Order: sequence, then C-alpha cells, then structure tokens
Amino acid sequence: MEWNFNNETPIYLQIIDRFKMDIANGSLKPGNKVPSVRELALSAGVNPNTMQKALSELERDGYLESRRTSGRFVADMGNQADSLKNDLAHKLCSEFCEGMSKVGFTPEQSLTVYENYLKISKKE
Repeated sequence: MEWNFNNETPIYLQIIDRFKMDIANGSLKPGNKVPSVRELALSAGVNPNTMQKALSELERDGYLESRRTSGRFVADMGNQADSLKNDLAHKLCSEFCEGMSKVGFTPEQSLTVYENYLKISKKE
C-alpha cells in the first residue's frame, strides 16, 4: 500500500478512509488477511498506536474481523459493500461540489465542467 497523508484530517481517519476505499473498489476482498499493525505502521510511516486505533475502528464498524491467533481479515460485508460504495461516491460528489462552489461555479456550471472533463479524458 502506498500512503499519502494530508494535514487537514487526522491520520487515523485517513487510514480508515483508505481501507474503506480499497474495500469498495475491490483491492481488499472479503477474507484477505490484513498485515500486522507493526507492518502497516512501518509502511505508512505512522505510530503503531495510530494504526491500531484505525484498525480497531474498522473492526468495530464491521469492515474487519479478528480471528484468534490468525490476525485481522477483511470482513464479508454482503450487500453493505454496495452501500459503502454509494456512501463514498456521495462523499466524493459532495467534496467536488464544495470545491467548485469555492471557486465560484454554480452546480450547473460544475456539471458542465465535469462533462467536458469526461469528454477530454476519453480522448486521452
């Protein structure tokens, strides 16, 4: 995993978001073993306590599950995976709209800009 943290949000929340994104996009599949807290903390360059906090939250929310003596694994969320995907899409749309509004675009103008972006990106 490659980690890129920003200064706007606590790191443990960014770790949680990264795991959720990887679960939603299928990079992490149900039953996949999650590396140890120490391994993840080392690869992310964060304190192990920060990583532990994030993983505990993910476990409490049902994204990960602990198996005695075996470690943590990605939980089988069933239909909740689609709900997670929709929640993340809504969050991304909200962030896009908020950013465009800060620049001075109306929702309609933002949609036009996005549609033009899609046309250009398809040509590339």
